[in-house]
Amino acid sequence: MPAYIIAMVDVTDLEKYKAYGAEAGPAMEKHGGKYLARGGPFEILEGGFPGKRFVVAQFESVDKAKAFYHSAEYQGARKHRIGAADFNMVVVEGA
Repeated sequence: MPAYIIAMVDVTDLEKYKAYGAEAGPAMEKHGGKYLARGGPFEILEGGFPGKRFVVAQFESVDKAKAFYHSAEYQGARKHRIGAADFNMVVVEGA
């Protein structure tokens, strides 16, 4: 069953965040993920959401999404993001 990682982001240091993105994308692809949405324009239809940037990535399963998140490659990229963005991330199983 597919799974999706959804991140809601508020970038506070663009240069540091660019370094994160340069490493996070290849790490995700290595683990079979693909971006479905990555920072494009959005409109809130109801309620409130944290962040000014949304990212949605698809994986084959929750296990594969979690393997990506816990991988050495992603954790290395994540170090660039710490202090560069307020970041909320979830994994959700698809239908």
